[in-house]
This record gives sequence, C-alpha cells and structure tokens, in this order.
Amino acid sequence: MINQERDKIEIGATVEIVKKEDQPTGTLTRGTVARILTKSQFHPHGIKVELSNGQIGRIKNVIN
Repeated sequence: MINQERDKIEIGATVEIVKKEDQPTGTLTRGTVARILTKSQFHPHGIKVELSNGQIGRIKNVIN
C-alpha cells in the first residue's frame, strides 16, 4: 500500500490522515504534507506525517 511506504510520500502531497484521537472512530482529516515523521521505510499502520496546519497522524489515503 502506498500509505505504508515512506519513499512514495512527497512533501506537498494531499493526503487523508487519521489522528491518534480519531483512531477509534476512523475519522479522516485531509491536508497537505509538511513533514514526514516516520523514519523507517515502511510502517504497517501508515506513514506518520505532519500536515501544513500542524496536525499529526498516519496516512490512510493519498489524494491524486
């Protein structure tokens, strides 16, 4: 899955993330990637990013 591979995520990409507090409900937040926080090349729950508005979460979808 593209959301689990660090090298597939680009700064400036539009994505949908799930914030930690939204994990029980699965509510998604859309935004633009400002920073990639996951250091490893792969993460089974999605790459953790910071959006341009400061929100942090794991990528669930990349919007093309």
